[in-house]
Amino acid sequence: MKSVVLSNGVSMPRLGYGVYQVTKAECEECVLEALAAGYRLIDTAQSYFNEEVVGSAIRKSGVPRQEIFLTTKVCLEHYGYEACKASVEASLRKLKTDYLDLLLLHQPFSDCYGAWRALEEAYEAGKVRAIGISNFYPDRMVDLATFARIRPMVNQVEVHPYHQQQEAKRWNDKYGLQTEAWALFGEGRGGVFTDPVLLELGEKYGKTAAQVILRWHLQRGVVAIPKSVHRERMEENLDVFDFTLSGEDLARIAALDRGRSAFFSHTDPNMVEWFGRMVEERRERQDAAGETKNR
Repeated sequence: MKSVVLSNGVSMPRLGYGVYQVTKAECEECVLEALAAGYRLIDTAQSYFNEEVVGSAIRKSGVPRQEIFLTTKVCLEHYGYEACKASVEASLRKLKTDYLDLLLLHQPFSDCYGAWRALEEAYEAGKVRAIGISNFYPDRMVDLATFARIRPMVNQVEVHPYHQQQEAKRWNDKYGLQTEAWALFGEGRGGVFTDPVLLELGEKYGKTAAQVILRWHLQRGVVAIPKSVHRERMEENLDVFDFTLSGEDLARIAALDRGRSAFFSHTDPNMVEWFGRMVEERRERQDAAGETKNR
């Protein structure tokens, strides 16, 4: 698997496998299939609630741990220095590993600065090989990159042909952060898989629209983490290193940019409120579960 080199010298695969919205029931088998197909970057998160299953799959796969680039993300309810520090240890236990290759702050809200200090300590202690952020828009990224003791190495954001994040990528590049795409197909919203331009380019190279999108990400220098629960699609997503989009092709795809999220904006106050309610609801459920357990 081809790699990019992060600002601290750590190599990161250019293409990985994400387990967002993969159920616990199917997650272990999917990760095993992905590793067997050749993926070496596995991306999960505390808020996906499948870290334990991912850890079990990696153990069962037979692939040496040092060959796998394992990523997880700290969820909002674990922000703040002490809570984040404890959550890192919990993730290590669940993932059945003594180190992570990449650890991200999942959202740009709450006490992300206290949480970042915990990530810096984990990095310096050798528990994490690289640290970064997710969903930080350019202003929030520049703020953290400017004032943090250790600058983030990765920023994972929504990127796809209809939301190309050109400004975000320019700022990430300026500050030395590797751009990584989530929702790299936009989850198919807006008819991206049947877009005439992408279909025409696919026909030109004997590829699918999805493969054209993946190749576009790679040629922009963006790390991509497609998700699929089907082995044949996993293999198809890896089959993107044998063709190159021309400058004209890239310009045609650039013209597809609608400049807005296919989901929501992290700068929308209504969405910030929604994240706040989600955190409170999770904490209430955790408190209730703890009370039940202690009865």
